[in-house]
Amino acid sequence: MERLRVEFTTEPFDLDEAPAHAVVAREVIRSAQLDAVDVGPFGNTAEGGADAVLTAVDALLRRSLAAGATRVSLQVNVIGEDEK
Repeated sequence: MERLRVEFTTEPFDLDEAPAHAVVAREVIRSAQLDAVDVGPFGNTAEGGADAVLTAVDALLRRSLAAGATRVSLQVNVIGEDEK
């Protein structure tokens, strides 16, 4: 099984307070079965097995758009094979 890394941002940005879509996106990633989750004000990353990452990306897109995101930028990279 492949391991993937996802990097994403949601827009519009608000530097004073995290908008609802950004909060939702972070909650999705933090609650998914992923490894090495890193969330920040200008970008977020997470790694995990392909199925877990792709499931999280689906939920991330659906829920952040429903919460008001007007744009979601993401990149998914294959980073290797699971050792299991």
